[in-house]
Amino acid sequence: MSRPINVLELRSVRGTGGGPEKTILLGAARSNPRDVRVTVCYIRDARDAEFRIDKRARALGVDYVEVTERHSFDPGIWPQLCRIVRDRQIDIVHAHEHKTDLLALLLARAQNIVPIATAHGWSGTSVKEGLYYFVDRRLLPRYPMVIAVSEPIRQTILKRGAQPGRVRRLPNGIDHADFRRDPSVRGRVRSALGIAEDAIVIGGVGRLEAVKRFDVLLAALARLPNQPLAMLVGEGSAREQLSAQATALGVADRLRLTGHREDARELHQALDVYVQSSDSEGIPNAVLEAMALETPVVATDVGGTREVIANEIDGLLTPRRDPDALAGAIVRTLGDPGATARRVAAARARIECELSFDARNKALEAIYQELVAGRGRANVA
Repeated sequence: MSRPINVLELRSVRGTGGGPEKTILLGAARSNPRDVRVTVCYIRDARDAEFRIDKRARALGVDYVEVTERHSFDPGIWPQLCRIVRDRQIDIVHAHEHKTDLLALLLARAQNIVPIATAHGWSGTSVKEGLYYFVDRRLLPRYPMVIAVSEPIRQTILKRGAQPGRVRRLPNGIDHADFRRDPSVRGRVRSALGIAEDAIVIGGVGRLEAVKRFDVLLAALARLPNQPLAMLVGEGSAREQLSAQATALGVADRLRLTGHREDARELHQALDVYVQSSDSEGIPNAVLEAMALETPVVATDVGGTREVIANEIDGLLTPRRDPDALAGAIVRTLGDPGATARRVAAARARIECELSFDARNKALEAIYQELVAGRGRANVA
């Protein structure tokens, strides 16, 4: 192809989004326009007052467009999408969740583009989400290429009938040059939050939703000696439930709920231990950030977490839904600074060598080249 490959990153999300937004937006900003020209397109519900992906895209200088829908099943988005594909001479549409997975397949038939999907995982717990995920896992085997961010996700897609050659594992990466600990940040952030410099602070970053199991983190907090503080960075439907639980456990005065923050990178550095308590994860961006920022990690051994954290090497892994085990790992992390420092150094080295964002982007662009080169063979099943 004499011109760059034109890629449309297509995503539908409400509110502030989650980990995939970091990967999509930074990937577009870091793409080499001589080889791959990326347009990021979000389907935005007109009723969503919390949506802010557009602001993040502008801050990164990303080529960004929106398709506005009046409701979740608005047929009016179809002509908008077709017009974007035609006007921008799109070659590849890259989908990122159940809704856009369907739309990309339809665009492949209507507009002669090559569809590709990234499976970030299926973490919702509602009946409606379960139905969407059921359909999605049957759509993905129809793709000429699916990127799975972890091996468990790849195996799930293969079990649904996908051909092995059409499913690639490609973990999320992180910009290790940008995510680097700054010793001056800790005191400044703690002061702004009203946290003493000598306080012990554990915490997590993520949506306050059931799958993140911050209730387990709070149960672990109640078991910890020396009364550390817990800081949860994020917003979601479980906020009131977590506040009530903290009161019932007698730890309400030790819980800081920051809400959604754009400066999560700085808040990470105010922590003594980063704690992931999730029931399910793809490749957790927040864990990658903690590793890059040299914050000790204690995490549940779920999903792709074990692919980025080698237990006892890069951090400590515990069984899910086990507050005693979680508390024990936190105590070990705080109580043995020598061993913890060795794990922190190993985690940072792994980010630089294996899990850098540039390496991830280079691998993705190679997949785009492969798909376009084999366009005649890359048929939708």
